[in-house]
Amino acid sequence: MRSELDRSLTGKIGRVSGGVGPDTLGEVMLEVRGGTAAYLARPYDGSSMYAVGERVLVMYLEPPQTVYVEELPEFLQRPT
Repeated sequence: MRSELDRSLTGKIGRVSGGVGPDTLGEVMLEVRGGTAAYLARPYDGSSMYAVGERVLVMYLEPPQTVYVEELPEFLQRPT
């Protein structure tokens, strides 16, 4: 992690809109400032993969616009 990381988005739940994986720069949509914004995304652990439509948890923001995400914990998932 770099020293300039930003925790302002930590804990936000986003939806993957462009596949996230270890060798790809994906995209996640987040609700911010009363609207929805797209952020570039990478897996927090460096190896996980998240498909389009999956909900993920933001761990931190690396300015200017890249979030590091991980699997949404079970207790935050909606019942099916």
